[in-house]
Amino acid sequence: MSETTTTTEALRERALKLDAADPLADRRELFALDDGVYLDGNSLGALPAHVPARVQDVLTRQWGELRIRSWEESGWWTAPERIGDRIALLVGAAAGQIVVGDSTSVNVFKAVVAAARIAGEGRDEILVDATTFPTDGYIAASAARLTGHRIVPVAPADVPAALGPRTAVVLLNQVDYRSGRLHDLPGLTAAVHAAGAVAVWDLCHSAGALPVGLDEHGVDLAVGCTYKYLNGGPGSPAYLYVAERHQAAFDSPLPGWNSHADPFGMTPDYAPADGSARGRVGTPDIVSMLTLEAALDAWDGVEVDAVRAKSLALTDFFLECVEAYVPAGRVTSVTPAAHAERGSQVALRCDDAESVMRRLIERGVVGDLRRPDVLRFGFTPLYVGFADAERAARVLAEVLAEGPAA
Repeated sequence: MSETTTTTEALRERALKLDAADPLADRRELFALDDGVYLDGNSLGALPAHVPARVQDVLTRQWGELRIRSWEESGWWTAPERIGDRIALLVGAAAGQIVVGDSTSVNVFKAVVAAARIAGEGRDEILVDATTFPTDGYIAASAARLTGHRIVPVAPADVPAALGPRTAVVLLNQVDYRSGRLHDLPGLTAAVHAAGAVAVWDLCHSAGALPVGLDEHGVDLAVGCTYKYLNGGPGSPAYLYVAERHQAAFDSPLPGWNSHADPFGMTPDYAPADGSARGRVGTPDIVSMLTLEAALDAWDGVEVDAVRAKSLALTDFFLECVEAYVPAGRVTSVTPAAHAERGSQVALRCDDAESVMRRLIERGVVGDLRRPDVLRFGFTPLYVGFADAERAARVLAEVLAEGPAA
């Protein structure tokens, strides 16, 4: 028996033992999955299997039969706050601080403008993660133009040194979408506050993958999407967190009838509602929102700490398998090895990455690509197992052994 065969068998056996001991293993049965390996939940989470029947009820009974009565009888009107409270449990926030609705981009705009207003006069700089997801930068720049501020791009590690008396707002991603690097939310938030500024965090790549601790760490405002690790479905509504201490001062740049203190009064003057409802704008996207609510049932009884422990174990094991199977020098991890600096994905720099990912997908291993040369593999602990990690690494090695595509 060759050394390669022995190594493969040993890793496969370990994967089976790890899956057998996994306290979250039974969650996989809650999702509609095939025989492939799905490692793209950091872009679009898998469908929880019970969701179609729940959505069918929304369409046929709530909309089809009850029609307008469903705003009250089916709880449509209170859905943004009700679902927000469920997400709050996953990001370490008390009830009454998260409202669901709109897209992440829209919520970034609300949060940055409102944060600039909270920061007050004499502060005219908005620090933005220089490596941020592009839309966050676009939105922040637009918010800066509208509020008379200027944008200062800065790497997250350099934020403490860049803070000063002119800093109004700091907008950061907790996990870098490209590399999977986890930034120091507690430390950076404390530094922002010490400088007298307001911290806004984008949780798109962290909520549902690791503990966030919004209340514990004193975050001011936060936004996030729900279609990645929260499995809410394509284009599912995002959310906005406004810490209770800031809610009375939260001045939304998008005041709509849904966030009015008396929404059915139809008065010409705007008076904001109390609490998280101030983050609402227009009529909620009810079908998508209730799809998300149903999807969140997959989290019932799950502790985020257990998710984090499995995430780290999965990514550790995947990196070990890659090192064992892939010839040296063919890929390089750009995801930090240190647990304190790692989210729930592994990003590998690879020549001919686009062709490699295409061939991986053809063989049943679905990840994604960030051009020009980064392969991304997202590990969603609710439905990804250790055998998946081993298979993905083994198929990657097979594809690389074939050389560049013809």
